[in-house]
Amino acid sequence: MQTLRVELGERAYPIHIGEHLLSDAALVTPHLDLPKVAIVTNTTVAALYLQQLSDALCAQGVEVISIVLEDGERYKVWPTLNRIYDVLLERRCERKTTLIALGGGVIGDLAGFAAATYMRGMPFIQVPTTLLAQVDSSIGGKTGINHPLGKNMIGAFYQPRLVLADTAVLASLPPRELSAGLAEVIKHGLVYDEGFVAWLEQNVEKLLACDARALAHAVRRCCEIKAAVVAEDEREAGVRALLNFGHTFGHAIESGLGYGKWLHGEAVAAGMVMAADLSRRRGLIAQADVDRVIALLKRAKLPVAQPGIAPGRLLELMAVDKKNEGGKLRFILLDRIGAASICAEVPADLLQLALASPPI
Repeated sequence: MQTLRVELGERAYPIHIGEHLLSDAALVTPHLDLPKVAIVTNTTVAALYLQQLSDALCAQGVEVISIVLEDGERYKVWPTLNRIYDVLLERRCERKTTLIALGGGVIGDLAGFAAATYMRGMPFIQVPTTLLAQVDSSIGGKTGINHPLGKNMIGAFYQPRLVLADTAVLASLPPRELSAGLAEVIKHGLVYDEGFVAWLEQNVEKLLACDARALAHAVRRCCEIKAAVVAEDEREAGVRALLNFGHTFGHAIESGLGYGKWLHGEAVAAGMVMAADLSRRRGLIAQADVDRVIALLKRAKLPVAQPGIAPGRLLELMAVDKKNEGGKLRFILLDRIGAASICAEVPADLLQLALASPPI
């Protein structure tokens, strides 16, 4: 097991990374105020891992309440959130009861928002079971739900007490889910670490084959990057926004298609190509850099073009974006492979070209 820390003063917390951690309740119990937890998960993950985690906790004298939700992005909405509140209230959960998110990004966001708001805040632990959640969404305290007009528009910053990333569970991911997670892995390299991009170019097939050593390295490196960025900029006032590379386009794709049609990582992959193309049109990077991004995403079995949504519709959806300021669209663009910056002045004609003619 490897352990990193997200340094946030009194709210600092560890990230444990390793195989077969779900059965080690001793990693969890030091972070509980009461010997009582509510595990929020979905039907898919519950069938695979809920019993394992519950049994480990029960063996340590912890009372376990299970909240099993439907699986899918389309369920990241108010009615599902209310189902969590209903069970917490019915089972008389207290402010010191700990909520555990066992699942991917949707479960982590839902459970985290419930924890942030139930009785004005209860302890929260992330147990991510997808690659995307282990390398990105479980770290940093972003929680929330979707609105028909925009993704993740209702939520809160609320840090967990612990992130427990069991890399052994990644072997159970469907290939499409694994590839979706690789989109976020690639994103970390593109905006912060060219050396990591080079490593990914050498090892992407090993990651797709769930090679244990390759996955452990990728998860650790992404967690190192994310932990450092969150420690510097918890509320996304500056450098943390760079981790949204591809997301302004990607969120618009998800909303335009209907939540769940494309996985989040798939939409981000297409969004990263559009952002790279816009970076080229702004004169920041060369076509060879765009080609390098496209080639790596293709090898990761990810889409590299948006699915035919009209440019005007994409613009409408992009206007509802948390990174916008003063009514202006703000984009994360590549200065080079391994470095990015925020750009608020993009000529309309260049943006239209990037929206209408994404490279394939």
